[in-house]
Amino acid sequence: MSPPSLWWAAKETHRGTPVVVKMENPNNWSMVELESSSDDDFLCQNDAVVPPKGGRNRNAKQLTWVLLLRAHRAAGCLASLAAAFLSLTSAVRRRLASGSTDTPGKSRFFACIKGFLILSLLLLAFETAAYFKGWHFRQPDLHFYDVRSAFDWLYSTWVLIRVGCLAPPLQLLTTVCIVLFLIQSLDRLILCLGCLWIKLRNIKPLAKHGIMDLESGDAGGYFPMVLLQIPMCNEKEVYQQSIAAVCNLEWPKGRMLVQVLDDSDDPVTQSMIKEDVYKWQQNGANIIYRHRVIREGYKAGNLKSAMNCSYVKDYEFVAIFDADFQPNPDFLMRTIPHFKDNEEVGLVQARWSFVNREENLLTRLQLINLAFHFEVEQQVNGIFLNFFGFNGTAGIWRIKALEESGGWLERTTVEDMDIAVRAHLHGWKFVFLNDVECQCELPESYEAYRKQQHRWHSGPMQLFRLCLPAIIRSEISILKKANIIFLFFLLRKLILPFYSFTLFCIILPMTMFIPEATLPSWVVCYIPATMSFLNILPSPKSFPFIVPYLLFENTMSVTKFNAMISGLFQLGSAYEWVVTKKSGRSSEGDLISLAEKEQSPVPPHRNNSEPNLDEMREEIMQQEQLAAEKKKKKKHNRIYTKELALAFLLLTASARSLLSAQGIHFYFLLFQGISFLLVGLDLIGEQVE
Repeated sequence: MSPPSLWWAAKETHRGTPVVVKMENPNNWSMVELESSSDDDFLCQNDAVVPPKGGRNRNAKQLTWVLLLRAHRAAGCLASLAAAFLSLTSAVRRRLASGSTDTPGKSRFFACIKGFLILSLLLLAFETAAYFKGWHFRQPDLHFYDVRSAFDWLYSTWVLIRVGCLAPPLQLLTTVCIVLFLIQSLDRLILCLGCLWIKLRNIKPLAKHGIMDLESGDAGGYFPMVLLQIPMCNEKEVYQQSIAAVCNLEWPKGRMLVQVLDDSDDPVTQSMIKEDVYKWQQNGANIIYRHRVIREGYKAGNLKSAMNCSYVKDYEFVAIFDADFQPNPDFLMRTIPHFKDNEEVGLVQARWSFVNREENLLTRLQLINLAFHFEVEQQVNGIFLNFFGFNGTAGIWRIKALEESGGWLERTTVEDMDIAVRAHLHGWKFVFLNDVECQCELPESYEAYRKQQHRWHSGPMQLFRLCLPAIIRSEISILKKANIIFLFFLLRKLILPFYSFTLFCIILPMTMFIPEATLPSWVVCYIPATMSFLNILPSPKSFPFIVPYLLFENTMSVTKFNAMISGLFQLGSAYEWVVTKKSGRSSEGDLISLAEKEQSPVPPHRNNSEPNLDEMREEIMQQEQLAAEKKKKKKHNRIYTKELALAFLLLTASARSLLSAQGIHFYFLLFQGISFLLVGLDLIGEQVE
């Protein structure tokens, strides 16, 4: 019999957890662990370690199979990554071959970015040579006594210049931007706390009197005269859905009038909209078509022209819906009651919801921003200040408030914010209804989103220049004046795009080449991550996109900063107005669903306002044919030169950061540079074959 020591040694060599591997194919396998072996499984018989009858022995081949299968899965992941990389490379090659750019021309802003890029490339080459000669980048206090070559003298001189001349002003600008960053972050935190308080206390605007059920008749109910306006301009993809939704609102037909304000300059689009309005007229809807002969002032001029009609004096309220907005049938029933017996209320604003929020990465990132805007900014300002910026659509104005505030003016590209500020200065209060939603469409292409953001950020700066004297002279309280000037305009419309672009796109890359000016890690990582987390709270389903959101917001800072500067100093693009491109995805779906309900009963008050469904089917077929023809046409996404220049600037700075072993700065610059590169090549949003 074997000695006890040998027996225990043999016993230990066989201990372990037995497993059974089941495999149907290389990509579908499973591993099941059996119960741990006991001492009885290892008995010595005939001077050998033999498992008892019926016992299970570990098989090394099982573990080998597991390792091989895991290696196969890893190889599959690498293969998929390689395929994705090749696909991305092919898309980049197609973008570059198309040669279609955003044509920056002689933009001074673009010239400045190119200057920074050229300087960074020269400095990277210069300091790379210094790195291989043994200079240490992490210690700014270099010794200049042992100068053996012209290059050593040149590099020593460069270090002296940056220490004495460049670092102090850059550090001062860095400190200013950090302070602004902290102030803006504090404002964002206070807004979030205010929203939390509203949620915990269940605070929301309540109407003093409800409206009686429409089916019971309007005797004794509150049904004021309401004018409904649908301004549009060459938006043939979406006009049908908005007209149908507004005509189907639950309201006495004799107490509402729909104005289709068509500013289209395309004769085909005009005829299509006019024909659709005629169909609704034939079916009993109280709707008219208006087209301006002299098209001036964009949307503000269109609304102003409509309000000058003689019959407007018969109406008490006006509701505005852009061409892609689809109010629910009970929209008026839930908003108009907030005006009754509350003569101080001049505006009731509803929240937007989005039919294409999950269409692509761009729409998902927009959802995060707009969810925070409505859920936090608009709701908090509406509850605690009774003031917020009118969103231009999905809102109802008291016509008296519009008239007392001066009506629509064409002086800026943000006529909605303009009328809101002037109404607030005249003492009118605003109500925001977070639980009343109006469906609309998000821009699906980066080009459309970029133009929209340019208008939204240049207009407020134009308005600030024009409204500042009126705000100072107004009779509202000092606190309200401070709120409009410092919070509403300066902090949220000027400071935010200024520090976002300056701090993360210019200062951070420059500190890599001028290390004497430092940017703390918490500014680069922790504070932005915290603010992004707060921004994403109103849309918790978007949490997986928190990192792309942070990078994309910094990427958009170049467009917002450029727009802010052009609006503040009245530069060429300040008055640029481009109608946001619509895809009309929701339009066809709504019409098809309406056609499918042909045999279903409808409420009595809608019987006279539905057009012929057979004709609607024909129109759907025609639209589908037109869409198919458009897809056959070869189009190209654009190349955005400003974003590309900043991408190479940030990637150059990341290479410099790698030489000096600055960990978190390197990763931020690398991923931010890649983000700019993807956006510059238009690889985000709607993709075109």
